[in-house]
Amino acid sequence: MLYVPDCPNRDTARRHLDAAIAEQGLAAVVREREVASQEEADRFGMHGSPTIRVGGRDPFAGPDARPSLSCRLYHGEHGASGVPTVAQLSAVLAS
Repeated sequence: MLYVPDCPNRDTARRHLDAAIAEQGLAAVVREREVASQEEADRFGMHGSPTIRVGGRDPFAGPDARPSLSCRLYHGEHGASGVPTVAQLSAVLAS
């Protein structure tokens, strides 16, 4: 999980990710990395904070996504949020 310093959604994203991992019955190591510069965002493929990468890729990034230090929005059935839902993460982990 990639995030900027003081990201207001970091803790919630981590809780959702941990819940999705448990829901899928997986054993996983979640690595968190603070990204403090645009150069680092470019290098690590952070598309806003928080960015959750699974298997080395960002499953929520669209084809036009660009690396960014900004806060991120995730779109779901109930509108936009600063974090993906547990259901969205669980679906990604199941695939």
